[in-house]
Amino acid sequence: MTSPKSTSSKTPFAPTSAAARKPASVKPSTKQQSRHAKSHELTPPDGPNAQFENAALARLRAEGAAAPLVCGVDEAGRGPLAGPVVAAAVALPELEDGVTPVFLSELNDSKKLSAPVRERLFKALTTAAQHGPLAISVAAASVREIDQRNILRANDLAMRRAVARLRLNGAAPDWALIDGNHAPPDLCCPAETIVKGDARSLSIAAASIVAKVVRDRIMHLLAQRWPSYGWDGNAGYPTKAHRAAISSHGLTPHHRRSFGAARTHSQFDGS
Repeated sequence: MTSPKSTSSKTPFAPTSAAARKPASVKPSTKQQSRHAKSHELTPPDGPNAQFENAALARLRAEGAAAPLVCGVDEAGRGPLAGPVVAAAVALPELEDGVTPVFLSELNDSKKLSAPVRERLFKALTTAAQHGPLAISVAAASVREIDQRNILRANDLAMRRAVARLRLNGAAPDWALIDGNHAPPDLCCPAETIVKGDARSLSIAAASIVAKVVRDRIMHLLAQRWPSYGWDGNAGYPTKAHRAAISSHGLTPHHRRSFGAARTHSQFDGS
């Protein structure tokens, strides 16, 4: 799923001071021998900012790119016993270091935000993608792909799909900022990893919110068909109630049979 893009800039991006979000001092990797830059593992600052995006843009311009595009990438759903893993890629408008627009000032690691706040920010992001200089792409890897490949490779697949589908005014990404310490192989562009990136990079924080909201909505829809497992509340994670439901009702087509409790149960029910 890729959001509509437009050259219009109707959405306001009024800057606000971000003194409380003073970026950490980081010297980005400039090694060109590797396709993936070294992971940044410094202590996160007080909140996400545009430091990593701007550093990547500066490197790309120094290498001759006229209008480089940098995106943040994150996933949701690596740990659940059921449902797909979802990845999102988000390209934000270029920002000044230490300045965060009002529109983006609430972005943070999706796990630190309540569901209503995530939904509100998701709506703001998708609206901006329709009317402003921002792009969103969402992709998934299915339960079948998770069981066939393992969760790490399926997560890589979802991220590759999300980055490959991202377009802003027809332009594909030139650089990807990946949450964590592992960059998927064979991305369509170079990438760098950022440990705790969803709490440090604005575009990764945006991607974490988009991925989480989309996946939660998927699990709510699946819960309507399979109400016994509580997916509208646990999102497929291995809660005590979810495990009990598996013991009582068995596995569904949406359970990951390669995972812990689901794998143990499948050995008994012959699935």
